[in-house]
Amino acid sequence: MCPVTPEASILERLQLLNTRIGTAFSGCAGVSSSRFRLMQQLFAIEEIGQSALQKSLGIDGAAVTRHLKQLEANNFVSRRTCPEDNRVTLVSLTEHGRLHVNDFVQEKSRLIEDLFEGFDAEERKTLADLLERMQRNADTL
Repeated sequence: MCPVTPEASILERLQLLNTRIGTAFSGCAGVSSSRFRLMQQLFAIEEIGQSALQKSLGIDGAAVTRHLKQLEANNFVSRRTCPEDNRVTLVSLTEHGRLHVNDFVQEKSRLIEDLFEGFDAEERKTLADLLERMQRNADTL
């Protein structure tokens, strides 16, 4: 059996951590982190075309459509055809969705507090810097 390198162990821990955080966030907020990101984007604007939303989030169109269908079923977002161009679907956050974004933000804050319990400010900054470097490296893969 090959020994596990420190780098392989870090990658495995990051993958497990991502899964655990995603599960915890979904459990406390009631939506996935991807859907929360989408709702936060809509919270900042009044209305946006679905294609423009997809580009701003950097995820594929099919995923955006799936997320929007689920959010629409929960009355968090509404979609309508653009009156000037019926090929464009406009998306907006409903009032119900706006109220829930505030709740989701509070839940996310609690999750972050719990996750970083016992980390001092310098450790948090160091971790952020290291992860940012890893992200830049990953962007070139």
